[in-house]
Amino acid sequence: MSALFQNYARRPVHLIQGKGTIVTDDTGKDYLDFTSGIAVLSLGHAHPAIVQAIQQQSEKLWHTSNLFESPEQEQLAASLVKGTHLARGFFCNSGAEANEAAIKLARKHTGKHVIITFEKSFHGRTFGAMSATGQEKVRQGFGPLLDTFRTIPFNDVDQLEALIDDGVAAIMLEVIQGEGGVNKVSPEFAQAIAAICDSKDILLIIDEVQTGIGRTGTRYAYEQTALKPDILTLAKGLGGGFPIGAMLGTSALHDSFGPGTHGSTFGGNPLAVAVAQTVINNVFTSEFLIAVNEKSTYFMGKLKTALPAYEIVGSGLLLGIVCPDEVAPYIAQAEQAGLLLVAAGPNVIRLLPPLTVTTEEIDQAVNVLSSILI
Repeated sequence: MSALFQNYARRPVHLIQGKGTIVTDDTGKDYLDFTSGIAVLSLGHAHPAIVQAIQQQSEKLWHTSNLFESPEQEQLAASLVKGTHLARGFFCNSGAEANEAAIKLARKHTGKHVIITFEKSFHGRTFGAMSATGQEKVRQGFGPLLDTFRTIPFNDVDQLEALIDDGVAAIMLEVIQGEGGVNKVSPEFAQAIAAICDSKDILLIIDEVQTGIGRTGTRYAYEQTALKPDILTLAKGLGGGFPIGAMLGTSALHDSFGPGTHGSTFGGNPLAVAVAQTVINNVFTSEFLIAVNEKSTYFMGKLKTALPAYEIVGSGLLLGIVCPDEVAPYIAQAEQAGLLLVAAGPNVIRLLPPLTVTTEEIDQAVNVLSSILI
């Protein structure tokens, strides 16, 4: 009998080693990992630069708490906001924590309580983040949630405009809904949100826990839209496999998060910061991002050629194959064939290879996908 709570529907595979895009289980079987730990392993498994960063920092300092100054946190925050309209950063341990911080900051800064979110969104499983999430399956069984969230259909301008009043503190969205089906914000909806936030003095929170850090071919996915967030949340790919989350905000919000307003014991610890800085140093270069876009174009082309009957959605290396039926059996078949995949909702196969994936590995994945879907 397991000593664990059974809150995960675990697959019967025990992975023990990984390098780049390849992982190996305890029987010696190799797999192509096109989950990246759910968009986490931006540089793949055991990237030499990350291994070196952990080794070097582990011999110096692991933890001090946020009672003391941290030039390393200052440098990482500066790296994340460089070249953007954002100016400040806060570090935590996960995407859910980053979104909790964003919700608190928006309410404290505006003095208002209502936050508009969208159906099929996913913002985390802590209580505030779960209340913001537009998926009933995440909320079931936990009783009354926070009642100041208003959840409406994604990309519906009319319903959004109908909800706007003087009590709205913020609009909170993913520009590509990862868990909800790889759904992109439409240009018209992005324009409408931008206009509403500007004219009504409403804050815009963009959750880039999954889409940030080069995953969609730019530093942040919002850069491909008309949207300019007041608050941006990050995690997953930021640590390349090491737990870290971040909330970025504009300079106008600075005074609303003064001493004692929010905190995290482990947030921004030296190990996490050293790894995240290494990830940023690698990913936030024009050469790296150009390569991500080139691989995305190649991958999309291969998928469309191999699977002409299927709709291919997404951006960068966050792609989805929309299927007419539930995809769980296909994912199980792919696993048996040596390709690890994850779903995005019941009918979409989500493709999340490391950003360092090779075209040869893409070819191998497409071959497996075509063998099970055709």
